[in-house]
Amino acid sequence: MDVIEILATVGFWAATLRIASPLIFATLGELICERAGVLNLGIEGIMTMGAMAGWMWVYQGGDLWGGVLFAAAVGGAFGLLHAIFTVYFGLSQHVVGIGITLLASSLSFFLFRMILPAATTPPKITAFQVYEVPYLSDIPFIGQAFFTQTPLTYLALAVVPVVWYGLYRTPVGLAVRMAGENPAAVEAQGIDVLAVRGGAVVVGSAFMAVGGAFLTMSAFDAFYFGMVNGRGWICIALVIFASWRPMKALFGALLFAGLDALQVRAQQISGVFIPYQFFLMMPFVLSIVAMIFMSRSATYPKALLVPFRRGERI
Repeated sequence: MDVIEILATVGFWAATLRIASPLIFATLGELICERAGVLNLGIEGIMTMGAMAGWMWVYQGGDLWGGVLFAAAVGGAFGLLHAIFTVYFGLSQHVVGIGITLLASSLSFFLFRMILPAATTPPKITAFQVYEVPYLSDIPFIGQAFFTQTPLTYLALAVVPVVWYGLYRTPVGLAVRMAGENPAAVEAQGIDVLAVRGGAVVVGSAFMAVGGAFLTMSAFDAFYFGMVNGRGWICIALVIFASWRPMKALFGALLFAGLDALQVRAQQISGVFIPYQFFLMMPFVLSIVAMIFMSRSATYPKALLVPFRRGERI
């Protein structure tokens, strides 16, 4: 089986969409934060905490959608903590973001061990099951690949146009974008810039946590250490790749997921002469190359990383 044959299989495209789903959630969350002028480097830790929180909710007897909402609430809480230090206190967004990642990651592992001290293997839950969309799933190839996914994958695809519409077609979205471009103009309109930025960070962090919850409640059925595996940092790169635009973020997530799905199948046809580490590295290298070319014409938010203080002009 060569690469062309792999691309022509239903399994490849179904896996691509499945791998892309947590990236879509987290990339949109980071995009919302950065559109408001705040770089959220806490994404890796927030995704880890979201994965643990959603899984723990279901493991303790809650329902699946309740677990998704709980993960979003926990992510929003860490986003609020991030916003307090970066937006209201004006501290370094890099330092605070790394601190949030370390805190959230460590806290998730601590809570896991505190609640399940005797667990030797990750306990499993009943995760979201594949839902076949009536009629659409019967379409040859397309239906089998794109309409036989879990509900969270459908939700990930649905929120992309919602975020686009919210950012580009609503007054709130305009305020968020202007807070990242020219916060002084927002303040001149009588709008609280700090509240806009803080709210964007909270909402964006909730999206990140849902991306983490996807891993434990849809892709897998258990929580284990290291399962986020750098996806948060990939999402930061995808925001740059997408030039801070939701639709291009969807394309970037699908591109990286496709490369990731391709490397898994490429290992099976390569023979013994190419080390498997090469295939593990391939999606990251190709994504970096694509990001370099796509981001050359990108226009970043002008007030990104710039703290805002009332009465000052940038």
